[in-house]
Amino acid sequence: MKLRAWVAATALACVSVSLAVAQSPMKTPANDEQYIPQLGDLMNSAQTRHIKLWLAGKAANWQLAAFELERLKVSLVQAALLYSGIPASNVTTLANPLGDVAGAIDAKDGRGFAKAYGELTAACNGCHQSMGRPFLVIRPPTEQPFGDQVFSSPGK
Repeated sequence: MKLRAWVAATALACVSVSLAVAQSPMKTPANDEQYIPQLGDLMNSAQTRHIKLWLAGKAANWQLAAFELERLKVSLVQAALLYSGIPASNVTTLANPLGDVAGAIDAKDGRGFAKAYGELTAACNGCHQSMGRPFLVIRPPTEQPFGDQVFSSPGK
């Protein structure tokens, strides 16, 4: 339930973000302006977290999976807060899939995790479609791109 309240509060914040936030990805901030990362950079971060979340869950490293899930949520929230073109509904529709992934992680439920991760992935793809970018399709990774990181729990 805390996750749904968090997502609802985030959605409200998205709606009320100041118009003063720079929207142009090509704008170079002046010394007194806040740096605004490009949306593509935020989404690359989200994609990396999405991949690492899967690998951690597949390895049953629930502590790492929980960490990656929280980092993924931060990337998505930052994107929604900084880019007003992302509808708040796109953020709120992720509440259930994110909550289901968190629940599976808390329960240390591998099957539930895989199912919830699939639903989260589908919701991400739905967001891409609603934003007119149906060519951005993600899926659970089929290979391990992070050869320098150990995903199994320490001591296993």
